Amino acid sequence: MSTATGAVFVDLDRTLLRSASGPVFQQAMEAEGVLSPGRHLPGDRLVYGFYDRFGETVPFIGLARAAAMVMRNRSADATRRAGKRAVESLVDLVQPWALEALAAHKAKGLELVLATTSPMDMVEPLASALGFDAVISTRYAEEGGRYTGRIDGGFVWGVGKRTAVARWAADHGISLAASHAYSDSVFDLPLLLAVGHPHPLNADPRLAAVALLRRWPLEHWDRPPGIPSIVGLEPYHLARLLFRPECFPYARFTITGMENIPATGPVLLASNHRSYFDVAAIGLVAARLGRPVRFLAKQEVFDAPVVGRLARALGGIPVERGSKSSDPMRLAAASLRAGEVVIVLPQGTIPRGAEFFEPVLKGRTGTARLADQTGAPVIPIGLWGTEQVWPRSSRIPNMTALQHPPKVTVSIGSPVPLGLEDPVADTTTLMSAISGLLPEEAHLERIPTATDLARTQPPA
Repeated sequence: MSTATGAVFVDLDRTLLRSASGPVFQQAMEAEGVLSPGRHLPGDRLVYGFYDRFGETVPFIGLARAAAMVMRNRSADATRRAGKRAVESLVDLVQPWALEALAAHKAKGLELVLATTSPMDMVEPLASALGFDAVISTRYAEEGGRYTGRIDGGFVWGVGKRTAVARWAADHGISLAASHAYSDSVFDLPLLLAVGHPHPLNADPRLAAVALLRRWPLEHWDRPPGIPSIVGLEPYHLARLLFRPECFPYARFTITGMENIPATGPVLLASNHRSYFDVAAIGLVAARLGRPVRFLAKQEVFDAPVVGRLARALGGIPVERGSKSSDPMRLAAASLRAGEVVIVLPQGTIPRGAEFFEPVLKGRTGTARLADQTGAPVIPIGLWGTEQVWPRSSRIPNMTALQHPPKVTVSIGSPVPLGLEDPVADTTTLMSAISGLLPEEAHLERIPTATDLARTQPPA
């Protein structure tokens, strides 16, 4: 039995990166004096725009092949400096979930190999910065520190890329049958067919058709695994249509503080938990954000009729009661590192009995630990009145109160200053911030009636 291990071969543009690297490299080469500033090809923006949307074409690759001649007599050292200069901008183009997926392969002992048509001197610094073990790419022939206009060793594209990968694998004792390959392009089909684990990723229309015929799952690195997309829209974008106040005529919403939520970057939204209807209230906030959210909540929320499906459509991450699995926290942390919004309910569940009426909110430390791991700002949200629409004792919300709907307030506060050293102390600070957003009646001691207590219990 062969003991050869596999490797992971990853294409660059529209696969590892969300768009073409060409404009970034061009700008870097201009800055290093390799190319004259401002001398762009006519319609180059249109060409790159078409590429970003639809993928590679033969004419586009023809330009890439001709680039070797364009680089004739130009400085190889200056080009390598341009490659280093481009790294920071290229890292910003890396797909949000790419590094998470590649790290999982790395953890299994597989080597990571960047396999791209782009020239070696330009892409090697990026590969090094991202932790790749090797690079397979087109090499420009060089004499006396300047490029000759020729390609050394073959053009790494199509069948040529498969050949280069096969040669590298043979030289390094790598089994292609045990290897993975990721690409967006139908022109990488020879490579995808050569490995044991092909991954059409952000596939162009032609590769998507081939994948359908071969029953290869279509993958994406712009969102968490398992969330589908239709023409670039995930369920969140469709669910936004349902999360409008007019879709809930049996509740009257007041939402304040939306300006406190950052428009970009990782964000933790932390809310108190009073009702299954909290999902609808927070969903209105998520819909106004205009960016996908991930929702961390107890499994029972996802088991609830109607709302459970909506919670999953929002990118929900269910947490099994009593489970010690670290998967929910890992997925939430990965979402934050990918620059996404994660909604958490620090109380973990809707309080029952007398605890529901206590003025001091108690939470678990998961939110504080996520903030510490990721550096994401924590935005508190205070919910009030959702229990009037859907008390825990009811299996469905009260949708008959159309003439006098209960008032539901959603108050969003400014980022909570956390010390990020003591999760217990940080949780106390967070819960105090959430409590401070609630109306005055929430802070008053009260003795609930038997009816009040019954409404906090699950239905029989």
